[in-house]
Amino acid sequence: MGLGDKISNTAQEVAGKAEELFGVATHNEDLRAEGDRVQDDAKAKQAREDAKDAAKDVFGK
Repeated sequence: MGLGDKISNTAQEVAGKAEELFGVATHNEDLRAEGDRVQDDAKAKQAREDAKDAAKDVFGK
């Protein structure tokens, strides 16, 4: 995985956290839930990229 992907995933996770916190602060449950979803998506992308990197390490491709 490239550095750009890591930065993108981290930025998406941070944006999701900000959205979640704004939802909490404004008592907007939909916005809070959307922030959670964005964070989960970013974490899933990161996990897939980590798995690809591990496979490259094992299989040398």
